[in-house]
Amino acid sequence: MRITMLGTSAAAPDPDRGGSAILLTVRGRHYLFDCGANATRSMIKSNINPVDVNTVFLSHLHYDHIVDFPYFLLTTWICDRERAPVVVGPPGTQDFVDHLFENGAFAKDIEARRQYPRRQNTEILVPDVRECEPGTVFEDEFVKVTACYVEHIPQEITPCFGLRMDTIDGLSVSFSGDTAPCDRFIELSKNVDLMIHECTFPESAIKFRQKANVGTWSHTSPKELGKIAQKANAKSLVATHFASYDTCNPVVKDIMSVHMPKDIIGPALLNEVAEDIRANFKGELRLAHDNMRIDL
Repeated sequence: MRITMLGTSAAAPDPDRGGSAILLTVRGRHYLFDCGANATRSMIKSNINPVDVNTVFLSHLHYDHIVDFPYFLLTTWICDRERAPVVVGPPGTQDFVDHLFENGAFAKDIEARRQYPRRQNTEILVPDVRECEPGTVFEDEFVKVTACYVEHIPQEITPCFGLRMDTIDGLSVSFSGDTAPCDRFIELSKNVDLMIHECTFPESAIKFRQKANVGTWSHTSPKELGKIAQKANAKSLVATHFASYDTCNPVVKDIMSVHMPKDIIGPALLNEVAEDIRANFKGELRLAHDNMRIDL
């Protein structure tokens, strides 16, 4: 099993990190968890043909987790994708997809390209959307994927899901999506070989954000993340979904200054994050970066 961290940022634009996207590869078959900005290009950078990705899971419908999906499907259509992908996501996923293609935002693009004989296969642009609830949400001969509710967006707006994949080879990976600390996700992740969990803000930014009253607080801090991985008995942990707190880019620093003091932003914050996770978790730890590859 191979895990490729295609995108590891949160919502802020970051030239060094793409939006949330993780590719899990089992016996040569690819499964995409989230499809944030730059996911398709990141696949190609990792020598993975996006045409070969036929199953997509969306943890929730925040734009930084789904914005590359139309690019992914349109690009693979013009690169001769052979069949429409399966898309598993929360309620609202069908509506999202329906507003994109032949009757949606890219209708004129598709109409123009259909003037060419090679582009008559617009059935490719009609994904098999499966809106999910907690429990088993997908199964084939290689994997089973299970979902649980997590705590991020109020459920009356849209549910958010954590996901777990168990493979035919006895390996397991869980992915938190975006969430505050959540007992349901701990239970879902029991004894996983690899937990991939958001760690959006460092401890030194939490109080600043609370006082500034900016954005949602429904994320997981590094110290909390260590406790979650320890309680789940995860063998290995990948922290991801970093809110650009390690950036050296002056524009991104300006953008992020509403979330944390500008003078603390930089690569050294990753050391703080690792130490704070380590306070409660003693297993194998990785801090994610784009195109990181993990082999289980």
